Amino acid sequence: MQAIVLAAGMGKRLGALTRNSTKCMVKVGGKRLIEHALEALSSQGIRKAVIVTGHGAEELRAVVGASCAGVAVSYIHNPDYARTNNIYSLLLAREAMEAEDSLLLESDLIFEPAIIADCLRHPSANTAVVARFMPWMDGTVTRLEDNHDITCFLGKKEMVEADLAHYYKTVNIYKLSKDFCRDKFFPFLDVYIRAKGLNEYYEEVFKVLTFIDRGALRAVDVSRRLWYEIDDIQDLDIAEALFARGKAKVEALHARYGGYWRFPGLTDFCYLVNPYFPTPPMFAEMSRSFPVLVANYPSGQRVQNLLAAKMFGIAPHHILTGNGASELIRAMFRGESGAVGLSVPTFDEYRASAGPERIKPFRPVRTDFRYTAGELGDFCLREKVSALILINPDNPSGNFISRGEVLRLAERLAEKNIRLIYDESFLDFADGSADHSLIEGSVLERLPNLAVVKSISKSYGVPGLRLGVLASSDRALLERVWKEISIWNINSPAEHFLQIIDKYGTDFRAACRRIAEERERFVRALGEIPFLRVLPSAANYVLCEILPPWTPAALTETLLNEHDILIKDASGKLGFDGRPFVRLTVRDETDNDRLLAALKALIR
Repeated sequence: MQAIVLAAGMGKRLGALTRNSTKCMVKVGGKRLIEHALEALSSQGIRKAVIVTGHGAEELRAVVGASCAGVAVSYIHNPDYARTNNIYSLLLAREAMEAEDSLLLESDLIFEPAIIADCLRHPSANTAVVARFMPWMDGTVTRLEDNHDITCFLGKKEMVEADLAHYYKTVNIYKLSKDFCRDKFFPFLDVYIRAKGLNEYYEEVFKVLTFIDRGALRAVDVSRRLWYEIDDIQDLDIAEALFARGKAKVEALHARYGGYWRFPGLTDFCYLVNPYFPTPPMFAEMSRSFPVLVANYPSGQRVQNLLAAKMFGIAPHHILTGNGASELIRAMFRGESGAVGLSVPTFDEYRASAGPERIKPFRPVRTDFRYTAGELGDFCLREKVSALILINPDNPSGNFISRGEVLRLAERLAEKNIRLIYDESFLDFADGSADHSLIEGSVLERLPNLAVVKSISKSYGVPGLRLGVLASSDRALLERVWKEISIWNINSPAEHFLQIIDKYGTDFRAACRRIAEERERFVRALGEIPFLRVLPSAANYVLCEILPPWTPAALTETLLNEHDILIKDASGKLGFDGRPFVRLTVRDETDNDRLLAALKALIR
């Protein structure tokens, strides 16, 4: 068995990276794609490769040479690479492929060696490696019979929206016998070239063959394997994270700050969500309006504030809508001075927005970061702060203070002209009820020193919409923040969410109750893991102290690299003082059980 590697393409979409080099010279994890490929082939016993070169051929030959990773390499050059496509490169390899069974692969791939093993192990002599189609994928797809016979190859213009769930993307790795190449593939390729020319793709020949003979190619399904096709800098960036290992993989994924739908095997226990809301009917309503929303400008800030006021039942002049709560937090502190009290450990956005030099950290003296409103009030008077930030339930500790206690704290601070910045982003999960909220007209009017921040993204399960609010009767504060944000800071899909949310209030409250119930089950189950000490929580996350033999870093790396589970190593936060903690999001029962199973597998 030999390998045929097509590496003649110009890779124009990679810009400067391929101006003078072919695509397989691009590096992932410090190693060139061609080196990754030859090492993978070598690991599975392939000792001979033919590389079809074109653009950047001299550099490729100089780097790879006559042997690489234990694979003997020979070359065929496509001098017309700028005017032809891969069908011609493959034609040039005809003699080699008719003489010996071959693995055919494109050079712009990175893949785990197990894919080659799967392909070689398959009993059929002629196979195509495929994987479940994902929405961001581009290029040729296939459909399969139950026995994995490939029934058709389809170009992107032939794909039908209703059939997307049934498609399998070609990975561009094939196992082809010399007999198949001699008797079927190349004779058809000759005819196709005479009819269509050389600026075509060889997949078109497979399309014809499978139309005539449905059993011509069998599929090797590698949907659970790692692979990526690198066409542009976005692909390269994703591949860097996907194929990183150990600590580097953790750092690469956290550095993305989201966008994890491009990593379909990953389960994210780091970012905070509401898995039970929106409901399928609400998603369906939002989807129906999506084309109109994308094609039209959103309303300006005044209308967004009106919609937020309607959502929370207060006057429009008491609320501002932000592109996530983070936008409002940043704007609120811009241009202000004075010391700010803040319980630590906490959500880092507040410390970063206020400026570390302004922060007076309140360090709970009770066990497990528990504290009361009275203790916060005493701290504010003692430290002479101008404002106090209270996240309730706190993030990451999950500490909860009742509505009555918070109101008494706000009143006490008002007497000293101290502003209370009250973040209730996780309050809806406290006991599955929204009754704790201070976004209430009479409360805001009575306490002008109160500024309530709420992340709609987190509690309502729509982080992709980026929605948050700031509510207060302090007009000077709201006017100052309003001036800091753009008139069109809310996009049209987010505005539509605000327009229709009232219809789904009952569903939202039910979803919050489900989170609270699932949290209790999750906490009980986590308590059975011997290397975790689980802290009580009133939020949609749980703080856990890590006990020997594990450390937060080792646990985070192991869960990600071995189980595709991303968790938050919180031990570096201000306030933990070196104590080993992780924060775990409360997801739905299926995801939580997946994490629990992974944790149980790590018991030593």
